[in-house]
Amino acid sequence: MGGYAWKKSAFAVVVGAWALTTAPAVHAAEKVKVYITAIVQHPQLDAVRDGVVEKLKAAGYGEDRLQVVYESAQGQAAIAAQIARKFAGDRPDVIVAISTPSAQAVASATKDIPIVFSAVTDPVAAGLIKSFKASGTGNIAGVSDMSPIKEQLQLAKQIMPNLKRVGAPYNPGEANSVVLVKLLKQYGEEMGIEIVAPPANGTAFVKNATQSLVGKVDAIFSLADNSVTAASATLLQVAGEHNIPVFGNAADSNFDQGTLAALGFSYLSIGRQTGDMVLRILKGENVGKIDSETTKETAVVINKKLADRLGIGIPDGLLKNAAVKVMN
Repeated sequence: MGGYAWKKSAFAVVVGAWALTTAPAVHAAEKVKVYITAIVQHPQLDAVRDGVVEKLKAAGYGEDRLQVVYESAQGQAAIAAQIARKFAGDRPDVIVAISTPSAQAVASATKDIPIVFSAVTDPVAAGLIKSFKASGTGNIAGVSDMSPIKEQLQLAKQIMPNLKRVGAPYNPGEANSVVLVKLLKQYGEEMGIEIVAPPANGTAFVKNATQSLVGKVDAIFSLADNSVTAASATLLQVAGEHNIPVFGNAADSNFDQGTLAALGFSYLSIGRQTGDMVLRILKGENVGKIDSETTKETAVVINKKLADRLGIGIPDGLLKNAAVKVMN
């Protein structure tokens, strides 16, 4: 991205992690230091990171003013905790923690370094904040990516009026996913849709969880679950082999790999929104006095070509809606 260069992180414990650092135009101590961590690398969380850096760069934090270090925990909670402790010891100006597990790890590691969480489904339930309204104290605020579950199910029902059973693989070890499954079941019951949610305790288990749904569901919903999202190609492959429609959770939900439709947001936009909050802190605002936020932009995307192949008729009202992006 621009003048930034990706190179190997000095933190040897994190296999496959990378550091985004600026060229040594001035001594590193003169630069603002923003450290970013995520529980795993996948396109959505990577987009959040990129959106943050994009905002900082656009605000004038170029090569001579900014040092950004990025670490991925590669899906391991123990590594997330090690990254958090290392970041706390390095004393950056701001830590950006992407995903619920990473945010929880960083929050446990430091009580005075400003933390901005991002792509956290329910920060209150995760114990990160007491409410979205700033308390005036504390060192953490951020941006939630709480999925509009009710509206997403309504979209699926609009496209498939006879929808009765929806599968939703999830990792029960992720607090965010537990919340989402609970909401899915709540709204599903209201709409006459049964939710079948097989556990996938990590990325390697998503394939088996998806295969367990074959012949049992009318469609699959791809939750904003880090394990599921990291293995989305596998989920879509299994679903595609059995002609099971898949509804995504974001506007960038792998439509090229077989997602039928989605109502959600762009994770790049979430990153930009997070970057705005980081900038406020760098300009002197007290993080304890900053309200946490939810995502501001949503969109509907429909894969018309796939719908035709699956024999699913998309209602004219959706196709003609100017707010709906139709992929032919």
